[in-house]
Amino acid sequence: MSEDAIRLVTIGRIFRRRWRLLAIVALVGALVGYGASLLFPPSYTTSTSVVLAGQWEERELLTQTEIAASSAVVDRAAAALDWKGVSAADLRDQVKATAADGNIIKISGTASTPEHAQELSDQVAKEFVTFAARLAGDGTESDTAAGPEALREKVVQTNRRISDLANAADPGQTVEGVQARTELEKLRTSLQEAMKKLDEADPATNKANMVVMGPAALPTGEAPPTRTQLVAAGALLFFVCAVIGHLAAARANRRPRTEPEIAAALGSAFLGTVDVPGGRLEHRTQGSAPGAWFRRILGLDIRWDVPAPQPSGGEAGRQARYRRVCARLRDRVPGSRRLIVVVPETDDIAHQAAGQLVAEAQSDPSATSSSRGNPVLRVVEVSMSRPLVPDRGTEAGALVVLSAGIWTAGELAGIAEACADAGHQVVGTVVAGAVRGPKRAADHAPRHTTPPLAVGNDARGGAG
Repeated sequence: MSEDAIRLVTIGRIFRRRWRLLAIVALVGALVGYGASLLFPPSYTTSTSVVLAGQWEERELLTQTEIAASSAVVDRAAAALDWKGVSAADLRDQVKATAADGNIIKISGTASTPEHAQELSDQVAKEFVTFAARLAGDGTESDTAAGPEALREKVVQTNRRISDLANAADPGQTVEGVQARTELEKLRTSLQEAMKKLDEADPATNKANMVVMGPAALPTGEAPPTRTQLVAAGALLFFVCAVIGHLAAARANRRPRTEPEIAAALGSAFLGTVDVPGGRLEHRTQGSAPGAWFRRILGLDIRWDVPAPQPSGGEAGRQARYRRVCARLRDRVPGSRRLIVVVPETDDIAHQAAGQLVAEAQSDPSATSSSRGNPVLRVVEVSMSRPLVPDRGTEAGALVVLSAGIWTAGELAGIAEACADAGHQVVGTVVAGAVRGPKRAADHAPRHTTPPLAVGNDARGGAG
């Protein structure tokens, strides 16, 4: 299986086994997003388009966008609007200008109400057109006497003066009078042609022709981020963080997973692996510890990073595994000796395996033909947080049965120390694993009422 496929399987396992926790985390994120929306009041945005006549280069359009959003234009719009509690500095952050195709400048205004947003956009566009017209005159704000309109007025006045001079000339038909009137007409014609050429050649005159394409539209919805978007973003962010947290925890997990590692942590010999049929068995890790009910509601009492049970190899294969473990145990503990079977109190799979191990050993025909006595087993539950094993009496050792991949090396070392502190030697370790398959009636026996059972059928190795 590829690494990508393994990641997808891992994420799917998180969804299946921790869906309650993920749902609660997403709900908390949604509440945080809702709280954030209360801190940011809703805003509305609309825009007004201004068309620029003539030919414009891209850098010139960018210059016009800077002018449209400049303080010189926005401050005039703020003075004209005269909103209470809103300064010109506040409006500068609420006005944006962008260049669009077709020599169009789009001026956007953002305000707390749709009406204010519309008024702001329209007023800024109006001030921008006025300011640009003044700049196109002579580059100054106050002096407009030499602007295009003033120049045309001077041409009209000059034409009138020429007409007055022509009428005041010698009305007779003298050569001097005719020449004077001819020269004045030529001067009038030259002045008109020069003015016409000036209008056609002066780019500033053409570019000063800006037209607002109508009033801004009244906004019908809030500007992003809206409250719905903040709520959705909060839920998604917390959900993703929860999944990443699970993956990071799994990557940092250093729990022993292989049989040799588990046996080494317990300081004992590995006797074998047994299977527990029943695909619905789960690794619960808290039991009756404080707050266990809360962890059970969230699904935290079930380990998610343990692979799903594999298909069963059949009843004959499972029985063979139990018989081999029993045979290895008889080899390590010859004679009729008592042993305790140490099982974590929250490990359901290990409890099932311990009961099945004894049941299969009793039916092992090789045990009846053996000349050696059979050890007597007594199941003892221990807490993994503070393991405590009964003091040594007539027992001669301890057999540890547990599941793989759910206990830390420190917890396993704690079991070994508890056995040593009670005077028991750990004679072996059995690792239990769940497989998918039908459960037999023997597997349904209550785990807390498992009686002392002998490995084998020899009556001489009785409970004594």
